[in-house]
Amino acid sequence: MRSALVCGAGGFIGGHLVKRLKAEGFWVRGVDLKRHEYVETAADDFVIGDLRDPYFCRQMIDRRFDEVYQLAADMGGAGFIFTGENDADIMHNSGTINLNVLDACRKRLIPRIFYSSSACIYPAYNQLDPDNPNCEESSAYPAAPDSEYGWEKLFSERLYLTYARCHGMDVRVARYHNIFGPEGTWTGGREKAPAAMCRKIAMTPDGGSIDIWGDGQQTRSFLYVSECVEGTLRLMRSGFSGPVNIGSKEMVTINQLADMIMQIAGKRVEKRHIPGPLGVRGRNSDNRLIREKLDWAPSQPLAAGLETTYSWIERQTRSNTTKRAA
Repeated sequence: MRSALVCGAGGFIGGHLVKRLKAEGFWVRGVDLKRHEYVETAADDFVIGDLRDPYFCRQMIDRRFDEVYQLAADMGGAGFIFTGENDADIMHNSGTINLNVLDACRKRLIPRIFYSSSACIYPAYNQLDPDNPNCEESSAYPAAPDSEYGWEKLFSERLYLTYARCHGMDVRVARYHNIFGPEGTWTGGREKAPAAMCRKIAMTPDGGSIDIWGDGQQTRSFLYVSECVEGTLRLMRSGFSGPVNIGSKEMVTINQLADMIMQIAGKRVEKRHIPGPLGVRGRNSDNRLIREKLDWAPSQPLAAGLETTYSWIERQTRSNTTKRAA
């Protein structure tokens, strides 16, 4: 039986990836600091522990797994990444995890390891025009990410590719673009824009108002989690190392994102624009390279993923309200 290790299996993408690997017949070990908040893990073996600890990390990589997926990181949405308050933790925690996991894999002769990087590595100077951002993979240098989170991701990309070159390891590197869907963080400060917007609209009565950071004209693309997992597995089993974008080409403004969710919810609420952390002015996935190398690219319309996500988050808000009332 094929075996896989998923680091960060208690998180949003990691949880969905474990389910997909199990459906494909893998024996799966999942590792995280915590259990999944919303669903029972599908992993055969789920271990709670800290991959920043090199001894624990070596214990988890105790065999020659067929595939290792390194998704574990200190991360969140704009409210977590762009305030500056969490920069030291982000760089230290994620950097330490990557150093430990990669070196343990080298010593176990792991045949292939996947690393989840981020669109946050792209230079801020290429993302000033909200209507025409440049996120082609080759545009990453000269480097100028807009956050320390982006700098750490870029360093870790180089770390994995250097291990591949110097130690003959087979690595795969993907740059994720704003992954969303059910069973992900939707409250507490680390949630990303689609989840935050779904929560705000679900909890606001028709005719009420919600707060949006900035003028709402900043652009993004958002990728539904099942397509993220599909792209991840296709890259992992391809002959291409990357880095490559895994994201949607359907770019919308944050105001348009809010309008789409309002339509799904059957509500009209006022958008109040307030100061807040924003990130770059525009970002969209350039999918030319993934089409060339994998003969595939994400294609699901944003609205379809938002319908499923809003329904799930709306149920969470109702459940939380019921619990508080009780």
